[in-house]
Amino acid sequence: MSARDLDVGFSGRLVNFEAARARHGEKADFMARMLAVGDPLADAVIAELDSLGQAGRQLLNAGLTDGLDSLKDPPPAIAALLRQLETVPEWVDREALVQGDVVSQSIPPLWSNLAFSAGSLVHTYSSPAIARLLVQTGQLSTMARRRLLETGIWRIQSILPGGLVRGAPGYVQTVQVRLLHARMRATALKRGWEHERWGVPINQTDVARTWLDFTIVPFRALAQVGLAITEEQQESLYRHWWYVGHLLGLDEGFFLPLHNHDEAEALLELVDSTTTPLDENTRILTMALLDANVDELCAVPGSPFTRPVARELLNALTRLFQGDEVADALGVPPSPVMSLLPLFAGGNAETRRWQVRTPDAAEQARAENLAVYREWTSLAPDGTEYQKHIRAAG
Repeated sequence: MSARDLDVGFSGRLVNFEAARARHGEKADFMARMLAVGDPLADAVIAELDSLGQAGRQLLNAGLTDGLDSLKDPPPAIAALLRQLETVPEWVDREALVQGDVVSQSIPPLWSNLAFSAGSLVHTYSSPAIARLLVQTGQLSTMARRRLLETGIWRIQSILPGGLVRGAPGYVQTVQVRLLHARMRATALKRGWEHERWGVPINQTDVARTWLDFTIVPFRALAQVGLAITEEQQESLYRHWWYVGHLLGLDEGFFLPLHNHDEAEALLELVDSTTTPLDENTRILTMALLDANVDELCAVPGSPFTRPVARELLNALTRLFQGDEVADALGVPPSPVMSLLPLFAGGNAETRRWQVRTPDAAEQARAENLAVYREWTSLAPDGTEYQKHIRAAG
């Protein structure tokens, strides 16, 4: 199947493809092909869990925590997934995994959260295909606050020291997210998802877009508010998230070529320039997300925010991070807080200069951030949707 055929076949997904192909060559063809690819290993596990019920889920949970070797006669699909997960690629720096994502740990939690919400998640939901799937689940627009919290917890667990070591919370939750994607994929296909128009639900290109929303998208946003990172830090950041991509089942062809923001920006431009225009689903999700984030900002003990102030701040940041054209299309209005953003950026930049002036100062700032991040991981005491999905009976 040629990329030209895909451009016609997936009319709901690809626009401006020939122009993108002229700029990006084979990378554009690769991206187009990946619209037709899901995650066979995870999809097989979902089918197996449907057959085995609770017993299968118990085996899966035990395997994720204690490893494949701890299971006696594991079912074939679960065994295959665990074998892939536990085959650590040669490019993984095991010592770095113990440290976690030290670059993300250096970012103040409040600004990290704001960049993730107004930058990353708004960008994720700006894909009509992703938005269409999420709205069809009937969950996100009515449970946005819960999903915002859960996604944030998973992100934090993935950056903490040792979080991606086998059996650790970040490792387990990343695989749970992967399996939830597979469940949503199976459900959408059963409900008549238009594969020929939209491609496979939560396909490899969708997962790549999500991966970019944890790397270039939030850190580009952070740079706009005075929290830029060095080239050396970029290298460290991407190497950490390579492994997250591996655990998510993302094809290495998407992430291994990326070592810095410039290289990631090229992939982001390819994905964004071929994405269909924003629609009503993207607007519904964005408004639900911003409403939920207002709730979160105001609910923190000792929060300085009132609801009107929180909303204006989020509107301003969304317009800064996404640009006026996208913000207008999403229905995000202009905000008087826009005039204050340069002051925030200047203050953040000055604070960061002091925090990194010596190794001891940088370590102290990282330790303070980690204390807050760890506290935030306890904000869903009854477990996340990812965890509940895996625990659920068949």
